[in-house]
Amino acid sequence: MKVRGRVLVLAVSIPVIAFAVIGGFMGKAMAREDSYQYLRIFEDVVSLIVQNYVEEVNVDKVMHGAMHGLADGLDPDSAYLDAAQVRTLDKGEAVGTAQTGLEITRQYYLRVIAARDGSPAARAGLLPGDYIRAIDGQSTRDATVYEGQRLLRGKAGSKVRLTVLRGNAAEPHDLELTREELPAAPVKGRIAAPGIGYLRVAEFGKTTTDQMKSEIASLSKAGAKQLVIDLRGTAFGDAELGLGAAKLFVKSGVLVYRQDRGREKEAVSASAGDGGVTLPVALLTDNGTSSAAEVFAAALSGNKRASLVGERTLGRAARQKLVRLPDGSALMLTHLIYLTPASVAIHEKGLIPDIGVEQPDVEFGQAPAAKDPTLEKAIESFAQKAAA
Repeated sequence: MKVRGRVLVLAVSIPVIAFAVIGGFMGKAMAREDSYQYLRIFEDVVSLIVQNYVEEVNVDKVMHGAMHGLADGLDPDSAYLDAAQVRTLDKGEAVGTAQTGLEITRQYYLRVIAARDGSPAARAGLLPGDYIRAIDGQSTRDATVYEGQRLLRGKAGSKVRLTVLRGNAAEPHDLELTREELPAAPVKGRIAAPGIGYLRVAEFGKTTTDQMKSEIASLSKAGAKQLVIDLRGTAFGDAELGLGAAKLFVKSGVLVYRQDRGREKEAVSASAGDGGVTLPVALLTDNGTSSAAEVFAAALSGNKRASLVGERTLGRAARQKLVRLPDGSALMLTHLIYLTPASVAIHEKGLIPDIGVEQPDVEFGQAPAAKDPTLEKAIESFAQKAAA
């Protein structure tokens, strides 16, 4: 190998090795010979690129691509941040606090998890599973979730243009959304059928548990004997707040486990005074049910306090931490996941409903169906249990 080639290989290999070993990422596995072979292969690939590619190689560009590729092999919430992004993060710089109301993940492009109730994104008809192909004309093919969230924020009243693809449509749709300062979504309750209360929980915020308690009390006074809690498209809020809400319904037992790398799993259990709500519960879920809502659902379902009705949840119940690299760049790494009371990981698997109901397909511009088959199935399930 030529001297120049060796120098370039060394220049790009050192950060990759740091990527692999920092924070114990590879742990003891790095001691195995079969793990080192990938670093040798990487060195060979870089050497071949440097010596044989038709044009002069931009090593920085190649390196950034390699780093992004390594992070992409983990999960959608893990990402490589270059030095400029880390500096922005450290300074707390923001283009504004107004939002579109979208929660996003990554799957080839950025993909919509959910649109918050009443937000610009919800009014525009964006749904879980929609792909955001571009933001203001900038492709999201290589964008991280972090980058996407930043691009979607801005000053109140400013506009952002999204190029969106839904389902098997051949052509994408261009939508223009106006960013807004979004208040916390309130918990809303109503009587859905004789003896059955309905609770819409659009997010898990600091006051959600108290709001749920108050709304359930009102529904009980209005004659509710069973309760449907709608978690469809509920992807907002910290997982720990979902646990707090779960304690309203679970009197005793393990709610979930926390599993951090290299540590024994930690049980989060109900305690004395919990479980004040005793009504039978059905939870409505779909692929937009995520994070705090999944932890809440896992706690109730795992303790046989609720049945799940609808679609499989997303599988996004984890925590990330920033791991800094020597050159000023960093990794956003998932380091903790939540497990169900049966010790099954929620992250990247989701929760399977007890009663499956597919959400109807909705075309762009099409009004939502007047009937709600998932809610109807949940109400029907209460009648079937009563008759059994």
